[in-house]
Amino acid sequence: METISENTCFGGTQGVYSHSAKSTNCDMTFGLFLPDEAKYGPVPVLWYLSGLTCTHENAMTKAGAQGWAAEQGIALIFPDTSPRGDNVADDEAYDLGKGAGFYVNATEAPWADHYRMWDYITEDLPNLVFENFALDPERQAITGHSMGGHGALTIAMHFPDRFASVSAFSPICNPTDSDWGRKQLGAYLGSDEAKWTPHDASLLVREKGFDGPMLIDTGTDDQFGDLLKTEALAHAAAARRQQITLRMQPGYDHSYFFVSSFMEEHVSFHADALYSV
Repeated sequence: METISENTCFGGTQGVYSHSAKSTNCDMTFGLFLPDEAKYGPVPVLWYLSGLTCTHENAMTKAGAQGWAAEQGIALIFPDTSPRGDNVADDEAYDLGKGAGFYVNATEAPWADHYRMWDYITEDLPNLVFENFALDPERQAITGHSMGGHGALTIAMHFPDRFASVSAFSPICNPTDSDWGRKQLGAYLGSDEAKWTPHDASLLVREKGFDGPMLIDTGTDDQFGDLLKTEALAHAAAARRQQITLRMQPGYDHSYFFVSSFMEEHVSFHADALYSV
């Protein structure tokens, strides 16, 4: 692991690190905020998964999360959204390839050699950070924005014993029935739609649900509302009687202005769950 930068931030440290990842077969970069409490022992962890076109840096610099995390004594992990490098396959479209890993393990050419973001987020990066930093693996929560909200929801429901809580900002809720999903899942996983369903939050809510608290915020003026399919998640949660708080925030769009406006509430939401473990 290489340290790219470390800066004092809200009494803690905002670091950026790179490492060679077995899952993605390339070097990966991530951001990690450690609150001051990490000097004295392992602290709870909140994972933040970013959306289309983003790197580790977008949420790290725009979400305004570090101040609220510092108040709660919580670490923040900001992974990248895809493999990177000259040898990594890409596409001219913004919503496929680099910056658009969709948090799945690709099985189709040319993506399968590197696009294994599911394993990277659930295995490689956790193994690295828990070995090298003062983080408590028994107290983890996860959140994300847009494509990252999709990733946060699906990963949380597959690993319910790992995460105390899950939240999302403007998540892609029903990718198997959306142009933000069918294109990417078809490219990465092939034409057999049965392989897509484990990566659809609305279908997973009906099938598995989540034992911990869930919080979803989406703006009523989100310019990508038709692609997010929030209603499908709401119907699935109602059908299962899933414990969930789903809020349509009036006037907000899909931007980081929206994310930063509700970040304090999301961090506090996760803190309540993390300190109850």
